[in-house]
Amino acid sequence: MKVKDTTALLTKLRCCMKTGSKAGHAVNAIVVPSSDAHQSEYLAPCDLRRAFISGFTGSAGTAVVTVDKAALWTDGRYFLQAETELDSNWMLMKMGMKDTPTIEEWLCKVLPESSYVGVNPLLYSSSSWSKMENALEKEGHKLVETSDDLVDKVWENKPAAPSSSLIILKDHLTGKTSSEKIEDLRNQMKEKESKWLVVTALDDIAWLFNMRASDIEYNPVFFAYAVIGLDSVHLFIDQARLTPEVQAHLPSVEVHKYDSIISFLEQNCASEKTWLNSGSSHAIVSSIYKKYRQTTSNSPVSMMKCVKNQTEIEGMVSANNRDAVALCRYFHWMENEVPKGTVTECSAAAKSLEFRSQEKDFVSLSFGTISSSGPSGAIIHYSPNIDDDKPVKKDELYLCDSGAQYMDGTTDTTRTLHFGEPTDHEKECFTRVLKGHISLASIVFPAGTKGYWLDTLARMHLWKAGLDYLHGTGHGVGCFLNVHEGPVGTYIGNSDRVVVVASDVELKAGMVITDEPGFYEDGKFGIRIENALLCKKAETKHNFRGKQFFQFESIALVPIQQKLIDKSLLIEDEIAWLNVYHQRCRDVIGPALREGGHAATYDWLIRETEPI
Repeated sequence: MKVKDTTALLTKLRCCMKTGSKAGHAVNAIVVPSSDAHQSEYLAPCDLRRAFISGFTGSAGTAVVTVDKAALWTDGRYFLQAETELDSNWMLMKMGMKDTPTIEEWLCKVLPESSYVGVNPLLYSSSSWSKMENALEKEGHKLVETSDDLVDKVWENKPAAPSSSLIILKDHLTGKTSSEKIEDLRNQMKEKESKWLVVTALDDIAWLFNMRASDIEYNPVFFAYAVIGLDSVHLFIDQARLTPEVQAHLPSVEVHKYDSIISFLEQNCASEKTWLNSGSSHAIVSSIYKKYRQTTSNSPVSMMKCVKNQTEIEGMVSANNRDAVALCRYFHWMENEVPKGTVTECSAAAKSLEFRSQEKDFVSLSFGTISSSGPSGAIIHYSPNIDDDKPVKKDELYLCDSGAQYMDGTTDTTRTLHFGEPTDHEKECFTRVLKGHISLASIVFPAGTKGYWLDTLARMHLWKAGLDYLHGTGHGVGCFLNVHEGPVGTYIGNSDRVVVVASDVELKAGMVITDEPGFYEDGKFGIRIENALLCKKAETKHNFRGKQFFQFESIALVPIQQKLIDKSLLIEDEIAWLNVYHQRCRDVIGPALREGGHAATYDWLIRETEPI
């Protein structure tokens, strides 16, 4: 892999830093986050500023450039990738490791006294801005807004902002009209005595208005802001996108230019009680006078969106069933083709896309397929590269993490397979991952439980052997929306990391989260088993003090390869869970395979789901 030489870019950027602040004075450092003006996780090409300036292409990370140093912070999913992609100008800061300083700690250590640190206020969340501002001020430094974006100033031939066609979702796909959703929001606003609600997350806006698009690859969203008043609705969007059909879909919505959001807030909302999300940009939040800000950590739209209604649940189940048909066909094909020695990581990913694209209401992938053989699998968010394509070998573990967008739902499923004879060590590691997966999937828990409380269930069998993994155990999944959906999640740090809680939100019936423990041995292999789980009410023998209990239902029905299981490590309840799960694969996916004319894959499914 060719490493990007960032020397010239850093020289140009440092030149811009000499007059980089909004006030016109120099900044001693610049922070370049992995975000856009909506704090999206996945970005359009025009917003890949951190990747452009550093050469590191992983989806998570923050670059910091001073007058003589450059450093990049990223998490455990990307350590190996960053080590490969960063050139000698950059220092890699491994987030969560004991000796790694935070960005603020590092800046306070390397900067001269009374320094200015510049950030584009549109790209930094209000909560992150406050945290950094306070930390820097304690050491005599100041966080300041930059004039425009300094990386943009050195980015020649920068991609244009996307403007894809808008898709209007019918009621039979959404279960609730946009007007009904807005009315629910207004009821919450009245309880909070808010005059305005500002919505900035792209998936929140897409869900609220029952529209989709493709402005960001794999994410069916469009660039827009929304402001909800007690008697008005305002949408800020590229007005060229408003076809007659879209205009008819938005009869009572006042449409404004996309980039007029700040001026609108300053003129109409700044001195009235305004409900804001602390995850929105500093530029958005600071446009409201401090005394009128009603800031919460989670948008009320995201809290509504993460609890699927019955129509959305049925869509998610149906989408996962069709996706399972495609994956069964794919893994059956792999089993036949890999031993021939002709399959590569890229050709395998292309084949999985081919099978998915044949399913009803397929729209796109939900993220880039992680198709990884052997050592590639140890790179947690690996992306196969056609310029450095690798063969899928029958004597190596193969990890495939993939998903799709369908008109009625979003999928995310991971399976690890071996097309030859796995070693005892590989089988032990796989089985411990499986035991963790089953522990989380089969838990019954009381109302009020927060996602991160369950994280240990997925890790405990690895911990018993002194093993672990450096990524979250689970995340929310959108409904024909972002594959990573907040605010629910299952994640907490461990002994080698700073304890980080991903979500303080209680699990509720209707939420869909993933269950994806793993294990990775650098330079050798990666293992992950992932299903989407639907949270639902549990029928329990007793009802302690009238408390409601919940359980999970796996809605991804794809066989778990049994040749990788060390059965001696499984207890009776785990064997029973696996047998019941595989019977569901037969009962639900089997008929779909037969009806689709895939008799050979049906036979494969029956063979792969034999009871143990």
